[in-house]
Amino acid sequence: MQKVVVRRKSRVMAGHLWIFSNELAASPRGHEPGSLVEVYDSQDVFLGIGYINPNSLIAVRLLTRKSEEIGADFFRKRIDEALLYRKRFLPDRKSCRLIYSEGDFLPGLIADRYNDCLVVQLLTAGMERQKDLLLGLLDEMLSPDMIVLKNDSSSRTLEGLPLEKMIVKGAGGGLVQISEGGIKGEVDPLSGQKTGFFLDQVENRMAFSRLISGGRGLDLFCYSGAWGLHLARNGARVTFVDSSEAAIRQAKRNAELNSLADTCSFLKADVFNFLEREVASGNLYDFVVLDPPAFVKSKTKLKEGLRGYREINAHAVRIIREGGLLATSSCSHHVDRAAFLDTLHLAAKDAGRNVRVMELRSQGQDHPVLLSMPETEYLKCAFIVV
Repeated sequence: MQKVVVRRKSRVMAGHLWIFSNELAASPRGHEPGSLVEVYDSQDVFLGIGYINPNSLIAVRLLTRKSEEIGADFFRKRIDEALLYRKRFLPDRKSCRLIYSEGDFLPGLIADRYNDCLVVQLLTAGMERQKDLLLGLLDEMLSPDMIVLKNDSSSRTLEGLPLEKMIVKGAGGGLVQISEGGIKGEVDPLSGQKTGFFLDQVENRMAFSRLISGGRGLDLFCYSGAWGLHLARNGARVTFVDSSEAAIRQAKRNAELNSLADTCSFLKADVFNFLEREVASGNLYDFVVLDPPAFVKSKTKLKEGLRGYREINAHAVRIIREGGLLATSSCSHHVDRAAFLDTLHLAAKDAGRNVRVMELRSQGQDHPVLLSMPETEYLKCAFIVV
């Protein structure tokens, strides 16, 4: 196994799992992408074992801080630890994130379960190199009816990997039905966004639904309608808005599955344009759910993305009745909690409204946060009273 040396001030000394190329004492060029390396500090003290990719800004991702063999037994143990965590804290969840990359000390590996369907993402060259081993272990340990390999994330492009989607076990092409707090929904594991569903918001959707009983509101960037359907079940009339025709079609289907179509309406529209029209028309709502995609996908886009969050939240606040509620989120890990709250403050100021934060939440328990690695906490969700 080849050896790399990190400079004295590398964050890996404090528990971080990433080593950037400029933190290495020598260029990573010449290493085979995804190959294992031993990591040492400048005093020749062993720091751990990781995999390296000279084509990526994140040159090394640590797998362990022990001197141990990285093979089937190692990955079996790590996967088992991740599964035991879910069994302990989420014993009744049949659909959840089973493996959360760095949060489960398996950087670059995502595995989501939707009942008997397992969706796997290999985001890095290091995990791609272990593909056959990992898929075999997951099949052996979980025995799903279907395994979908959903390697279509843009992060693979940054790693120099091709994009691909395929069914590696079972009959494919169909939708998988899941249940979230009694609300049924169909998931498209092969063609849907991310792995087919947004599991990270499950607990936030349930919490917000407990605050709503009746009224009239919006589910913006609704995707398959998970937020709004919980609210419609509580007697609310909900308008679902998304720019994707496929998303609107699926949200309608999910409303029908839950016998809620009579209290739901659906609109294919750009959310920014829709909100501008609602502000101009003077329409007011009792609640708004705002769950946009990541506006900040790199540090260079931070200012631009924050302007987007500020604008869209200002529009949302303008159309909420006094005493009404806003559930608003950011899934950009480059936007930390302080920046998120500051943006919401500025949005309320722009709207000329006073707001209070009722609750500030994060991603669900199946997306554990590694304290030494702030990047593992990416989701911010605020419940606001206007």
